Amino acid sequence: MARRALKLASLAAAASGIYLYGNKFLDPNDFGVVRVGRAIATTAVITYDYLTSLRSVPYGSEEYDFLKSQVHLRSAERLRELCCANRGTFIKVGQHLGALDYLLPEEYTRTLKVLHSQAPQSTRQEIEQVIREDLGKEVLLLVVKQIFPDFEFMWLVEEAKKNLPLELDFLNEGRNAEKVAHMLKNFDFLKVPRIYWELSTRRVLLMEFMEGGQVNDRAYMERNGINVNEISRNLGKLYSEMIFVNGFVHCDPHPGNVLVKKCPASGKAHIILLDHGLYQVLSESFRMDYCRLWQALIKADMKRVQKYSRRLGAGDLYPLFACMLTARSWESVNRGIDRSPVSASEDVEIRSNAAAYLPQITQLLNNVPRQMLLLLKTNDLLRGIESALHTRASASSFLNMSRCCVRAVSMYQRSKSHSLYRRAQISLTEALSLWQINLYELFLWLKGSQLGNWVIALLSWMHHST
Repeated sequence: MARRALKLASLAAAASGIYLYGNKFLDPNDFGVVRVGRAIATTAVITYDYLTSLRSVPYGSEEYDFLKSQVHLRSAERLRELCCANRGTFIKVGQHLGALDYLLPEEYTRTLKVLHSQAPQSTRQEIEQVIREDLGKEVLLLVVKQIFPDFEFMWLVEEAKKNLPLELDFLNEGRNAEKVAHMLKNFDFLKVPRIYWELSTRRVLLMEFMEGGQVNDRAYMERNGINVNEISRNLGKLYSEMIFVNGFVHCDPHPGNVLVKKCPASGKAHIILLDHGLYQVLSESFRMDYCRLWQALIKADMKRVQKYSRRLGAGDLYPLFACMLTARSWESVNRGIDRSPVSASEDVEIRSNAAAYLPQITQLLNNVPRQMLLLLKTNDLLRGIESALHTRASASSFLNMSRCCVRAVSMYQRSKSHSLYRRAQISLTEALSLWQINLYELFLWLKGSQLGNWVIALLSWMHHST
């Protein structure tokens, strides 16, 4: 595989060099073949490094683990250099990879995290050139297909081609910002920069300046007296409301786009949401199926997990789909994802399975509705933040999700009912379900509080006294 990639890289580099030699005024990045050549060469070097550095060392030994870590680090640095050189879409991919703490080796995420806040800037001409070339068109696909014959990537190119023009329309970004600010106005902890329309055009967007620490910077929060669990809980509330209730979802929540800051006057911690170019609008039928799937996952109702996974295009790969959505093992999904936090052994299992099932994952991504792709990306980024804050799989996040699912399904059922009695019945069922969730939340709070410990000790003492 490495030899094949090196041949392809040599051909691409040679063609690029011949073309550029006679024109010293052209930026090499203006040509897709140059970016493709860099990508092939980087892939080849990384592959060769893994093959040669580890082949003579006993698997599982301390030396093997040390060398593997070094290869991970070198490879991550090469990927970062590739992203910075090729810019555009490559930066977007690098930012996404840098947020996958729960999935990728630490050497990769640590190295690629700099792209969240220190990414090189591209000119508008460079970005438009990428769009004109359709992201390298079929050339890149053919190259990737040669190196990784088991994978199909057309869905990735189609989504990027569709979304990039939207992200470049700054008037669209301004409208999205105002829409989400109005939609979530009941959350007083959310801050969205104000848009100055009189000074904005399709090519220029002027907005209110806001600053803060990145949402995955636990040390910043501790220094500034910000409650990490509260931030994680509030971020979950925002996204549950966007996904399940409104069906209008900010799909680029990497840590550079989500800031936190403590208000000096009130002492409250604010979440600042930036970069509103990329939103996903969910159809009603998709949103209801997705709501019911998450309700089934939280209740560990495997029949309904299978039913709604299939309705969302997963087919026979529904167990893999459930694991991808929850970032939990199949055993944890069956047991109940809210029953226990992610253990170290489960983390290792998830990472190993992600590598082992890449062809099946690619097949699944080809089959699910296009709306699902950005939601999966959003889930990955949010899980990366939770992992950095050490709040993954907390019970509160599932409780907030459950509330939003109950409200969303009830609103949908009321909108489809013409009977006053039936609508009242739906509202009563909704109120009872929300009351049960609140009661369970109170139980969890008592269980984890000092007051709860005193109550348990008192009941135990009373039981032994009798």
